[in-house]
Amino acid sequence: IFTAAIALFTDLTVLLNLVSIGTLFVFYMVANAVIYRRYVNLGTTNPQPTLSFLFLFSVTSIIFTLIWHFVPPCKSKAFMLGASAIVAIAVLQIFHCVVPQAKKPEFWGVPLMPWIPCISIFLNIFLLGSLDGPSYVRFGFFSALAVLVYLLYSVHASFDAEEDGSFGQKSCESPKESAESEDPSLKV
Repeated sequence: IFTAAIALFTDLTVLLNLVSIGTLFVFYMVANAVIYRRYVNLGTTNPQPTLSFLFLFSVTSIIFTLIWHFVPPCKSKAFMLGASAIVAIAVLQIFHCVVPQAKKPEFWGVPLMPWIPCISIFLNIFLLGSLDGPSYVRFGFFSALAVLVYLLYSVHASFDAEEDGSFGQKSCESPKESAESEDPSLKV
């Protein structure tokens, strides 16, 4: 009902931009997470090189996008776009050669790592750059609202559930039944 009310009273362009910005941001975060999970193993590898790479690659992608959208067409625009693309590729190649992968999937993984996720990062940032300013304001408002709900309700609800012993159990199973089913000496 709440979603239908929003759709009824909101301009379609506003809704489309809000859905687009949310989806592109999630895809951007997933591409970053794929690289982070492949190159960082908590406790054994240093996450700093990977985080630095992700930051530098994102910044060069943002610079490329800003040049593309705001610099008027001229010879210097082509030079700036080429220079930022070369910097992004150089940062990617240096990371690929210097930082070893911490985890290599046994059965299936993203091929051409980290090139494919980096292409996704670049394209998502480039497409995010085509959205208007009010879309970012709306996205910021709804993201802040979601974080507020998470901090005020969800965190406490999950901790309460964990303390009750009901966290991670099936809804119809009691804590005693769960402990009995896990004890191998009690199995017949």
